[in-house]
Amino acid sequence: MTDRTSERLPESSHRGPAHGARGRSLPPWSLLAAGALLGGVAGGAYGVVKAPVYTATSYVVVVPGEGSDTQSALGFAQAYGRVATQVAVLGDAQVWAGVPIETLRKDVRTATSPDAPMVAVSATSSRPDVAADMANAVSRALTRHANDTQRSTRVELQQFARATRPTEASSASPTVTGLVGTAAGGLLGGLALLIRPRRTPDTPPTASVPGPAHAADAHGQL
Repeated sequence: MTDRTSERLPESSHRGPAHGARGRSLPPWSLLAAGALLGGVAGGAYGVVKAPVYTATSYVVVVPGEGSDTQSALGFAQAYGRVATQVAVLGDAQVWAGVPIETLRKDVRTATSPDAPMVAVSATSSRPDVAADMANAVSRALTRHANDTQRSTRVELQQFARATRPTEASSASPTVTGLVGTAAGGLLGGLALLIRPRRTPDTPPTASVPGPAHAADAHGQL
């Protein structure tokens, strides 16, 4: 009896570490939690570090003159929306805005509507006063160039609303960037969870074969 007990002890001691390793393994959902946490921290930090951006918008309207109609005004509004960001207009606007023409070309956008003969001129900058100055300068330059050809186009471009200094940033806040980072991190964690290598099932223990001495003892007892 003593010999058999001593022979079984190594087998039980060999199984112990395997059960402990399985108990210490992390659950699969930990990848999702870690990805969401890291993404939220990174997104929030980006929102704090990145400088805020302000957007100011001015509006000009095309008024039909004698011998013209509303449809002609709509067509010219679309044309003026495309011309507003050309060099001929921006060259004059840079003098009033006090910024290089490259800055106007990069940070000024126009928008038109198919239902109203109006052009919206939007400018973005890290300074709210500069954003308003750029939008108003481009609107002023566009109005001047359009009215130089008023006799041939039979429409007049008038300022509808000046751009005012924005009081709130148009860029995303740290809260928004943090939420976006959390969602992106959770998505990456889910992808990592899907492509992670699968664990193979544990190999079932094999039956131990008694040695010759134990076999002879067992035969003698029988």
